[in-house]
Amino acid sequence: MMELSQYTPAAATLIIGSISLLVLSRLSQRAAEIDGRSLILQLVFWGSGLAVIVALIVALPLEADVRGQILSLIGVVLTAIIALSSTTFVSNAMAGIMLQATRPFKPGDFILVNGVFGRVTRRALVSTRIQTETRDFTNLPNLLLVTHPVTVQHREGTIIQADVSLGYDIHHSLAEHELLKAAASAGLTDPYVLVAELLDHAVVYRAAGFLEDVVNPLTARSQLRQKMLDELHAAGIEIASPNIVAQRQQSGDTQTLPEKVLAKVARNPVQKPETKIFDRAHAAANTEAVREEIREIKAEIDTQEEQIKTASDEMRASEALVLESLEQRLTWLESQEKELTK
Repeated sequence: MMELSQYTPAAATLIIGSISLLVLSRLSQRAAEIDGRSLILQLVFWGSGLAVIVALIVALPLEADVRGQILSLIGVVLTAIIALSSTTFVSNAMAGIMLQATRPFKPGDFILVNGVFGRVTRRALVSTRIQTETRDFTNLPNLLLVTHPVTVQHREGTIIQADVSLGYDIHHSLAEHELLKAAASAGLTDPYVLVAELLDHAVVYRAAGFLEDVVNPLTARSQLRQKMLDELHAAGIEIASPNIVAQRQQSGDTQTLPEKVLAKVARNPVQKPETKIFDRAHAAANTEAVREEIREIKAEIDTQEEQIKTASDEMRASEALVLESLEQRLTWLESQEKELTK
């Protein structure tokens, strides 16, 4: 009985540790879709497993020298594992912790990284799982997401665009007119058309517009291309992509130039899509400009207060009015800063 009682602490430690690890495993499975909680529970699970092993060795009725040797051996093994896997597991785990701290994206976001496009379904300690266009799942190492640029689709709306090449015999204003109609028919707001490239055989046009509903970006891109085909074909415009190789007998003085443009398809006013594309950058620039002016106004107020102290009685009233005007300007700028940072 005495010999069995010596193993009671070890047995209790094993039972309690096993129950704790089982509970943590169930909690980790339930929180698999919750980004931050899943990462934390996985870290706690691995740490708890190591703690249970150490506690079990301490609870066993072993001599102090033997216990110390076993603990030293475990330390050496863990050190070797960490050293050998530092470029894989540990690096990805540290990258996972970094992603949790910075939160560049979260589950449900569409991301593009290293040529892979998909929607984030979950983030684990060492990898991030996305669902691709084919409904399959792709696990991306967290280290890849830290060391490569990641494009995250804007949750409040994005720009949908598609390219098409047309011959030089089509006037650019006519092409722009038809492509704007296509973008509007595709349900995009604030449509615009850019001349993307001048190739040796054709002109590449880029039709684009703002999509508020970002849940179906693939459908939106496909619909835009369909409308581009419909509008261009209805207008009798030949698409020159892929490259068209055709022999057409023409006289020696023939020039490949577009016909005169009709008044109804005359050149549209100059468009500035950058306002919509770089809206956040534009807002950040406005905020920084307001903050810079606030700093300048505060410096002017300090200077004005010093001038009032040294001003004569006749000039003090006028100097006080200038100070009051600066303070009112400062109050207005601070309210603008609050509005911009909401």
